[in-house]
Amino acid sequence: MTSTVDSTGSTDRAGRAGGQDPVIEVAGAGIRFRRNRRGRRTFKDLFGARSRRLRPDQFWALRDVTFRVAPGEAIGVVGRNGQGKSTLLKLVAEVVLPDEGRVDVKAGVAPLIEITGGFVDDLTVRENVYLTAGLHGMSRREIDDRFDEIIAFAEIGDFLETPYKHLSSGMKVRLAFSVISRLEEPVLLVDEVLAVGDRAFREKCYARIEELLAGGRTLFFVSHSEKDLRRFCRRGLYLDRGRLVLDGPIEDVLERYGRDSGTR
Repeated sequence: MTSTVDSTGSTDRAGRAGGQDPVIEVAGAGIRFRRNRRGRRTFKDLFGARSRRLRPDQFWALRDVTFRVAPGEAIGVVGRNGQGKSTLLKLVAEVVLPDEGRVDVKAGVAPLIEITGGFVDDLTVRENVYLTAGLHGMSRREIDDRFDEIIAFAEIGDFLETPYKHLSSGMKVRLAFSVISRLEEPVLLVDEVLAVGDRAFREKCYARIEELLAGGRTLFFVSHSEKDLRRFCRRGLYLDRGRLVLDGPIEDVLERYGRDSGTR
């Protein structure tokens, strides 16, 4: 079941896709950021009264976003740069909290959003595998069991004792994807990071994503590649200026996005 969302954020979408309870439910979610500052919230912002009014130094990165996702769906998220795509994935990953509305994630999330997230420059590759996998909930025994598999997939066996900071960008992507894709979490978030890797490894990662989807995983996939979006996703979300413009079949979403962008 798909839906079209108008500029007010209203939707005709029923609560269940394919008769299944949603694994992710986002209702009227909005998030504010501050301009020209890295930190977005003070203690008062977090625990004080929540207001829908903006101060002069704030803007809405997302506003009135509503959708539901059933287990096993593959969702492509599209929109121009700066329209809220990465922010939406961070909300689903619970890296940031909404300033209004609700984000209810009913399953664990494996986020491949920022390649440096969870990795420490001065630790070796080996140490970083144990640290990052552990931070995502994998036990020491599970890491031991999967360590050789992680390293082999990343093609990084000659660099186990090398500090992470000395790896190339492509090697960091390979290591991050290999660790995150070995987690057992039901929801996988992928945000453009694979564009850094070489073509052969990117195809290897895509084959791994297809394997995870075949196993029933849920995917959020942010990409500017229509070919890749069509490969993985049957449904799309189109964000523009922080609002959900269209939620529907990926072909419809790409067509609308192309018209609005002047490429159709």
